[in-house]
Amino acid sequence: MAQYQLVMRTGPTPGAVYALEGDQLTIGRDSSNEIAINDAEVSRHHARLTFQGGKFVLEDLGSTNGTFVNGQRLSGPRVLKAGEIVSFGEQIVLVFEVSTFDPAATIASPRAAAVIAAARSAPPPPPPPPAQQYVGSVPASPVEQQPAPTAKKSTTPIFLIGGGVVLFVCICAGALYYIDSNFLWCTFFPFLGGC
Repeated sequence: MAQYQLVMRTGPTPGAVYALEGDQLTIGRDSSNEIAINDAEVSRHHARLTFQGGKFVLEDLGSTNGTFVNGQRLSGPRVLKAGEIVSFGEQIVLVFEVSTFDPAATIASPRAAAVIAAARSAPPPPPPPPAQQYVGSVPASPVEQQPAPTAKKSTTPIFLIGGGVVLFVCICAGALYYIDSNFLWCTFFPFLGGC
């Protein structure tokens, strides 16, 4: 009996295991998907896994950032093989794993039997820690965000520069007016012709 799963290598929950059970599974950011990945790079309904002939077939559902297998962008359905790398966008990377388990198999080693018995009697593992905010995470429900307060920019330097330019132009215009009205061109500018 084969068991199929996707294991997240990088993304909002590294190490998360998604058991692939059922004939058709959708993957996306929306919580209505069988595999929901809360990340901005994942479209609401990003990809679909279909179980056909004992194998899982992956296809992109017209996502914005694309679905990739081993670095190649999907342009149509693709049969997944054990160990292949499935990526959604650039940051979400999962590994497709297949494990076979025969529930009727006989355990040949007494040590293995002891390990299995100990595992069955062990207390359940503690619950996982609460999910932390991930850089690309998207809020579960729209939250109205208040705009951040903006600091008022000082306009004093602009007025000082503008005032300085106006003062300089006025001084130059006044000097030229004084020189012209008193016929002092040859006194201040002897290099001009006609003096």
